[in-house]
Amino acid sequence: MAREPLTYAAAGVDFEAAESATDRIRNLARRTFNERVVTGIGSFGAVYSLGGMRFADPVLVSSADGVGTKLKVAFAANRHDTVGQCLVNHCVNDIAVQGAAPLYFLDYFSAGRLDPGVAEQVVRGISAACLENSVALIGGETAEMPGMYRDGEYDLAGFIVGVADRGQLLLGEQVRTGSELIGLASSGLHTNGYSLARKVFFEIAGLRADEEVRGLGVTAGDELLKVHRSYLKALRLLADSDLLQAAAHITGGGMTDNTPRMLPAGLQARIQLGSWNELPVFKVLQDLGGIESAEMRRTFNMGIGMIACVPPGQSGAALDRLGAIGEEAFRIGVVERGEGGVVYDS
Repeated sequence: MAREPLTYAAAGVDFEAAESATDRIRNLARRTFNERVVTGIGSFGAVYSLGGMRFADPVLVSSADGVGTKLKVAFAANRHDTVGQCLVNHCVNDIAVQGAAPLYFLDYFSAGRLDPGVAEQVVRGISAACLENSVALIGGETAEMPGMYRDGEYDLAGFIVGVADRGQLLLGEQVRTGSELIGLASSGLHTNGYSLARKVFFEIAGLRADEEVRGLGVTAGDELLKVHRSYLKALRLLADSDLLQAAAHITGGGMTDNTPRMLPAGLQARIQLGSWNELPVFKVLQDLGGIESAEMRRTFNMGIGMIACVPPGQSGAALDRLGAIGEEAFRIGVVERGEGGVVYDS
């Protein structure tokens, strides 16, 4: 008996779903375009013009990241509108702490079976965050790879490029003894510590994503899918006011591992515990999981998503400027001589 000709569709790749997803994504990307975007979505390579930029010595600053196992929460809650925003904002923050202004963004979305509706939700979030940060979403990749992922699951990554004047890069060179540390409030877990948080909420506490968490007043899914904030506006404000010496994005490793990344050799950070408003979710996680405080500080941001280092005696001015734009911020510590790392005072 003659066998039916084998097709790509028979192997699990749906061209119609891919075309539907691409059409939806194309429209979401176009609304982020500006006059520097040379090519549209669909070209083999995205083209962005640097002509006319007013920099004495321009340098490009780039970063790539994902949102980790936060995606597992999105799958469980069947809610995909925030992870794209988290992805963009995480990448924006990572280059903003170097003093760079973001230019353009590319995304990678892959699934075993492409669901155009889910892909659209994810990219809608990416598009919204790109608009918020004045970033052009100029390209990416949407892939259907049967057998690589479980049904209903996907992977997501992002790539950002920004620009800075070499002389304005934030490399920690201005930080000195007496420099003050300003903590900028987070919105929640952001995109770190999710393997531990999921274990606590879903395994130890036995919660479902749609169940309310006692002490939080929201469901586990809603709490864990809160958007990772962008701090671009706040950092630019401080930099334009000559108040920013360095900054640290508090991601994986928490304050303990990330704060030292902005400090020169021979200096350490002294942070005063209790000097900021710790979000209730961290107390709930600690109590439910029986997690030690040192482990909490090294896993989660504990309510501080960004630390800005300002010149000695300038924390008041920095807090006033941040407060004027509605930014919740706190003086949380100081830089001192030491062997590096972070010293916590209770």
